[in-house]
Amino acid sequence: MSNLTPATGEPVVEEKPGNEPEEGLTSRALRLRIRQQELLAELGVLALQRTSFADMLNHTARMTAEGLRAEFCKIMEYIPAEKRLLVRAGIGWDEGVVGKATVGADLDSPAGYALQTGKPVISNHLENEERFRTPGLLVEHGIRRAMNVILQGDGLPFGVLEVDSRSEGEFGEHDIAFLQGAANILGMAIEQQQYQRKLQAALDRHQVLLKEVNHRVKNSLQVVSSMLHLQANAVGDPAVSERLMEASTRISAVGRAYNRLAYNADYENIDLVAYLREVIDDLEPAVAPCKIRLEAPSEIQFAADRAILVALIINELVLNAGRHAYPDSKDGAIRLQLIPSDEETVSISIRDDGVGFPGDFDPARSKRLGTRIVHALAGQLGAELVKQETTVGTHYRLVAPLHFSPAD
Repeated sequence: MSNLTPATGEPVVEEKPGNEPEEGLTSRALRLRIRQQELLAELGVLALQRTSFADMLNHTARMTAEGLRAEFCKIMEYIPAEKRLLVRAGIGWDEGVVGKATVGADLDSPAGYALQTGKPVISNHLENEERFRTPGLLVEHGIRRAMNVILQGDGLPFGVLEVDSRSEGEFGEHDIAFLQGAANILGMAIEQQQYQRKLQAALDRHQVLLKEVNHRVKNSLQVVSSMLHLQANAVGDPAVSERLMEASTRISAVGRAYNRLAYNADYENIDLVAYLREVIDDLEPAVAPCKIRLEAPSEIQFAADRAILVALIINELVLNAGRHAYPDSKDGAIRLQLIPSDEETVSISIRDDGVGFPGDFDPARSKRLGTRIVHALAGQLGAELVKQETTVGTHYRLVAPLHFSPAD
């Protein structure tokens, strides 16, 4: 077979007198062709199973060497900054080759030629090779024949798949077909890996921007809360001061959620228990000397925007208990209990042992701002807020779905 020019787009095959096409396959050659197809099928299944990229490289090297009955195989990644090919994975090579050794990526290198032209290269007699220089790595390992095919990536070539052998014999066009088949399957895995890397980079960037927004919102809310607090202390009217303090604590509760969002890896969800502990820390000075007792599991994952609604409801009910539950003795307790009722809901109990509401009090008809707020927030949360019957004090129970959308 004569040496083909680069313009033909065909494999560059070493010229050798008497290299005629096979007219028939021996039983041994037929078994090899069948095994090659089985190996390609196995490799395709591994790719579809989303095998890790490193494992996919190693499996490809091993299966390619087996399919071509070669002692060596390597997968080389093109490093543009160095204009060389780095051995990323391989089989048969001495220790220290994989991950460290490189070969030239110019047109005078067999692998470089395959990379830059996209044409397969067969060199059956490296000791007599005149078209390309033989890489030192092959000389050191006593390689006598080699094949190279390009590995495509996402838009740009990833590198080269090369198989090498010390034994006598010849690689032919059937072998190139198998090698290219393996390269095509690995190329799909490379594209997927590169796409996932770009997607993860975009997601990381999105999270950074979102955290920055949450951080700025939190800071803005903190400023507003502080201004209301200062105004409450300076206004000189106890009734107005009390209303300003209520507004300050409401805004502070929202700011706490944004503070957690700004440093939370999962920006859509937060730990409801940890968040409410921080809300309680803010509330305790406002209801002192009353003590707030929290009983809860170690963690409850909850949508961040809905956790804010829960915190605002608790904020209103706890402040109200702190102001009115113990008029004669301020040394009382306000108890919060969080119980995951099932896999769908969480039950939140807020109770005290104080004087309770007047006998004729009807929460549904109350015109108090706090009462209207908590019922409006419960509706927005998709929760049920019920005033429990009790002989002592006041007891509210909030039953909220763990997952809820307005369409539910």
